[in-house]
Amino acid sequence: MRSYPLRTILLLCLAIFIVDCIAFYWLQPITSLLSSSVLSYIINILFWFFSIGLITAIIILKVKLDGIQPRRKQLLISSLYGLTISSFIPKIIFVIIISVFFFGNHMISNKESLLIIPLIGLFSGFLPFFVIAYGIFKAAYRFKIHHLELPFDNLPAAFNGLKIVQISDLHLGSFNHRFKILKRAFKLINELNPDIICFTGDLVNNYAWELRGWSRVFRILQAKIGMYAVLGNHDYGDYSKWQSEEEKEKNFNRIKSFLTENGFNLLLNESNLIKIDQDKIAIVGVENWGNPPFKQYGDLNKALKHVENKDFKILLSHDPSHWSQEVITQTNIALTLSGHTHGMQAGIQLKKKQWSPIKYKYKHWAGLYEYDKQFLYVNRGLGWMGFPGRLGMRPEITCITLKSDEG
Repeated sequence: MRSYPLRTILLLCLAIFIVDCIAFYWLQPITSLLSSSVLSYIINILFWFFSIGLITAIIILKVKLDGIQPRRKQLLISSLYGLTISSFIPKIIFVIIISVFFFGNHMISNKESLLIIPLIGLFSGFLPFFVIAYGIFKAAYRFKIHHLELPFDNLPAAFNGLKIVQISDLHLGSFNHRFKILKRAFKLINELNPDIICFTGDLVNNYAWELRGWSRVFRILQAKIGMYAVLGNHDYGDYSKWQSEEEKEKNFNRIKSFLTENGFNLLLNESNLIKIDQDKIAIVGVENWGNPPFKQYGDLNKALKHVENKDFKILLSHDPSHWSQEVITQTNIALTLSGHTHGMQAGIQLKKKQWSPIKYKYKHWAGLYEYDKQFLYVNRGLGWMGFPGRLGMRPEITCITLKSDEG
């Protein structure tokens, strides 16, 4: 997980404190409705105990971050992140709603407003709290399978009906060794009876020790033809401090070895030909290719070096921005599979329409995109990072069936 400067953390804490002060002010008309002054007093104490405790914990964690063991640090950060989101957002909504009703109140009398406005504000605060709590404790592990068929006029006949299952952004450290959860997702994958399984990067958050114990889960994955993988930005260890380059390289090599030891063909700027009878397709994989601040290790030209121009090609590239900047303008790659965005783990999806704040950063951020008969599919991720939950953006398993227009 990325480290933020102390100034940023202090500004965050100041924002939390200001919102809490305003929320406490509006809380008083609500607690005044209680018949017991003792209960009102206890609520006020608990309010500030939690608020000051959270701010103190954030500052202490930042100051002592370097002295905490990486495993414990990762768990603490994600827990505090969840607490901050589940506390801060409902309070902001509570403050906005109750302020709008109070200052814009022309419909009801002052006497009625003393009761109605506090209750509306209270409801507006509690509702998002429960929604966020649901996203953390339930929705984060409600795996959804997205099925789609893609037609291609240049797909070799022998590959008509080829079933590809894509997974992405596992971030195993965030599962905190809860093996049963991911095992359930992998069983769903096997039930799809895939020909090929593709993993499009971000196996871990930062460290190879996150992989301990996961081999027995990964070894249940089954694909009739093979499994292929590329690396994501988090797999390189660039967001951590290392005592030496050798230590970072050792961590990186262990991550790569984990994938190959568990049945994946790891494609590092290279390609692999799959043959059925006399027909063939190419699976091409690049290392992480991203815009700053993400480092670019990917080399598409190198990956395509041993692939003929006429071959039907599927590209695995972690960052979807790669597609618009290099793939559709310079190659005839038929299908690109990416991940990286997680759909921001929050959004709204209604039938074929979807929205997430991440769309303002990434042009292609979730689902299927097409340009001149070239396709990009962006997987929403199977794990989570930062915020320990999902809101309207369920963890995804993608099942893509290739169809020949002549088949």
